[in-house]
Amino acid sequence: MAQAVQERRTDFGPPHYEQFLPPVIKKNYGKWKYHEILRPGVMVHVAASGDSLYTVRAASGRLLSVDKIRMYCDLADKYCAGHLRFTSRHNVEFLTDKKENIEPLIADLKKLGHPVGGIGNAISSIVHTQGWIHCHSAATDASGIVKAVMDELIEHFEERKLPGKLRIALACCLNMCGAVHCSDIAILGIHRRPPKINHKNLKKTCGIPNVTASCPTAAIRPATVEGLPSVELIEERCMFCANCYTVCPSMTLNNPLNDGVSIWVGGKVSNARSEPTFSKLAIPYLPNNPPRWPEVTQAVKSLVELWAKNARKYERMGEWIERIGWPKFFKMAGIEFQKEHIDDFKHAGLTFKRSTHLTF
Repeated sequence: MAQAVQERRTDFGPPHYEQFLPPVIKKNYGKWKYHEILRPGVMVHVAASGDSLYTVRAASGRLLSVDKIRMYCDLADKYCAGHLRFTSRHNVEFLTDKKENIEPLIADLKKLGHPVGGIGNAISSIVHTQGWIHCHSAATDASGIVKAVMDELIEHFEERKLPGKLRIALACCLNMCGAVHCSDIAILGIHRRPPKINHKNLKKTCGIPNVTASCPTAAIRPATVEGLPSVELIEERCMFCANCYTVCPSMTLNNPLNDGVSIWVGGKVSNARSEPTFSKLAIPYLPNNPPRWPEVTQAVKSLVELWAKNARKYERMGEWIERIGWPKFFKMAGIEFQKEHIDDFKHAGLTFKRSTHLTF
């Protein structure tokens, strides 16, 4: 009976991950002795049994066509018995137990235009959101900026000459579908003007209670405008988050003239050496200048080079800034202190416990 229950198939929930593991991982699960980086983008894990698993990490776009995924699958079938995986930052990793497959796999990846790297003291692929290609509330593009930035920083992906790991993220608005709240350098699209209310259509397209409830700062309240049921906006309370636009298309927030990009620094998820930290504002505003975003690209490149030149070994960007002090960082980076740098939000998370570090 127990066996019958175990074998019974259900129509909900994901399949168990174990059935997708390469045989060498399944055989040695929980019995690995050590791992080491053999060269940029190539790692080996060695098990207590003596088995080895080789990982080849390649840069990958976040938005992939079916044709591109099939190319990945063809490479995995050819060199890795069909096994690959995607990392949380959009790298594609090929897993093989045959060392002789590494060089021909890398050669084929380069033919497809995919550089290999991103392991260890390097920049990993930039995690990002949808951008103008899909998201309704985006203040900037995602894949366009990421492409322009990584073209400038590709040497730091393919080589391991940085002091430590560097994680870059991009979110198209402050709702942060990306990991901008906890990355060394974060590129964040920002709206700078409150939504424009279409009073004529609002009642037809939106539920007024939902619109007022959507605002996290209580900046929206019911009102009658020109004899029509609608809402009014208290502009000084608006934080340009686009929550209202999400539930009501009659409250358009996108503004080509005033939307732009801000740069944040110092975040990390890792518990190594210090607690996880949130990113903090560095550059309040840079303009949207597609297709190459020269101001954004140059700002990110300058911050990377400044950190690489001055940080100690294994020191993350936030750890370096905390060591030298924020005033000195602003001076070294040539960033002018502005009113936007003053954190006056009473619910700021600076005092919240953010890690597993416990003190008794």
